[in-house]
Amino acid sequence: MASTSSKYNETGKITCDKDILFSIVNLATKEIKGVASLSNSNLPWYKKIFRKSDYEGVSIRFNTNGTLRVDVYVNAYVGESVPDLAYRIQENIKNNLSGMVEIKATKINVHIVDVVCKTEE
Repeated sequence: MASTSSKYNETGKITCDKDILFSIVNLATKEIKGVASLSNSNLPWYKKIFRKSDYEGVSIRFNTNGTLRVDVYVNAYVGESVPDLAYRIQENIKNNLSGMVEIKATKINVHIVDVVCKTEE
């Protein structure tokens, strides 16, 4: 599995590290109102030990044609419309990826894994 994504243009090759893509997807997801947090509950226990905390709740796979497949695992707040929340997350990830690094995601899967109550601060 490649740890970088490469794109060729008329002046040369542009390379983007996978960590940057994880950061973009992570921040794009957390920007959405209604997202409580990202979740690693989908991972087996042994992967939770060795996985970077920066990658929490995000899975990215590179396709051979230079596009991405993104899976995001989210904890949502009570009272949010799940289809609406998932759509807003997908659109924000798509817009951020295309705007920041000009990489197209062919699939953006949003998994709502838990619902949490808002706490009073």
